Amino acid sequence: MSQHAPGDPTETGYPPSGYSWYVVAILTLTYAVSFVDRQIMALMIEPIRRDLGISDTQVSLLIGLAFAIFYVLLGVPIGRLADRYSRRAIIASGIAIWCAMTAACGLARNYGQLFVFRLGVGIGEGSLGPAALSLISDYFPKRTRTRAIGVYNMGILLGIGLAMIVGGQVITYVSNAPPLRLPMVGELYAWQTVFIVVGLPGLLMAALMLTIREPSRKEGLPTEAGAAVHMSLAEVARYLLDRWRMYGSHFLGLSAVALLAYALFAWIPTMFIRTWGWGIAEVGLAYGTVVLLAAPLSALAATWLSERLAARGYRDAQMRAALICAIVAGASAVGAALAPSPWIAVVLLLPASIGTTAATACALGALMIVTPNQMRAQASAIYYLVVNVVGLTIGPTGVALFTDYVFRDPLALRYSVMSISLGAVLFAAALLVYNLRHFRAALAESQAWADVPS
Repeated sequence: MSQHAPGDPTETGYPPSGYSWYVVAILTLTYAVSFVDRQIMALMIEPIRRDLGISDTQVSLLIGLAFAIFYVLLGVPIGRLADRYSRRAIIASGIAIWCAMTAACGLARNYGQLFVFRLGVGIGEGSLGPAALSLISDYFPKRTRTRAIGVYNMGILLGIGLAMIVGGQVITYVSNAPPLRLPMVGELYAWQTVFIVVGLPGLLMAALMLTIREPSRKEGLPTEAGAAVHMSLAEVARYLLDRWRMYGSHFLGLSAVALLAYALFAWIPTMFIRTWGWGIAEVGLAYGTVVLLAAPLSALAATWLSERLAARGYRDAQMRAALICAIVAGASAVGAALAPSPWIAVVLLLPASIGTTAATACALGALMIVTPNQMRAQASAIYYLVVNVVGLTIGPTGVALFTDYVFRDPLALRYSVMSISLGAVLFAAALLVYNLRHFRAALAESQAWADVPS
């Protein structure tokens, strides 16, 4: 019998658990910073619309389409680099670029310039997500991988919560302070100053990323000789296309969950402002508190539910948990949009926030289990591409289009949120139910892989 403690690298081939969780902590904090830089705009929709003279639909394109364009052009190539080269270097470079672009948004003088700088902010998840998931999968064995990814995925809610709470206070302070004037730039609007304030400090995370080590790559498809090798782009494409039902339903189902989440993240603050007359600081504190509370609860929900279903004998435990969480999130979001009072809406936003994030964590854990090491970052990049093209584009913009062209009333925003939330949850549930059988088949196939370092 082995005398090594569980988690000892000599027994499992994985780094010591203490160091592995340190890496997860760094990646989670980095993920949070990326969402602070992304989400801060949701609090400033009204002043940006006023100062630039643009519509809800144009604002939604800044929030959504600007990120989706980057994924279409560069997400998969970056994922391929992450499957072959240093993942920490890719992440560190991405951090430096997206933080600099966030600060640059504060220098934009018109809508076109702001859109271009928001494209640069989109580099965040393009460089972070695929590389981070690949790193975590090489630090944790299958039995604890979903738990680690659940903690990492907390970064979404931590970042959004901090953006809402701290950002709301910063916006209020800056709005009441004397205008900021910069050499060769001139006087800045209050929202421009906020972009500079939140963007520059994040550059410290680029240096912090360099403190982590690259682990050996594990769980790759072996050759006939037994050694895992790199795969050509054609081989990766063939592998994924041969299993298109599993990957397609996974990506599209989770994109519907993301559509729901991004619609809420983009428009909930404005919904409270327009429907109940709340101020930016007030809604930022209330919604930010909900989101921060949901962060650890989402990780616990993803871990507890997937492990409980697995203990009951469900071989598709992770994806089944994702399905349940998505349904809870959608029902709660619809209830929040139709709530008779703002405080009932705040309460219902808690399960909505927990559900979307827990569903994503469960599904990403499942994806890393059934995808070979040589293509994990590339598969993740395709996942993020689909999620961002569908979720980030249709979510925020769908709400805006309903408001501008269906209801034709800014005060009907809550009904736009309700409509998009209901459509998203129905679409997600149908695809995730379809996915279960195909995920079970992919899981059975993955049991044959040799655990040979690349």
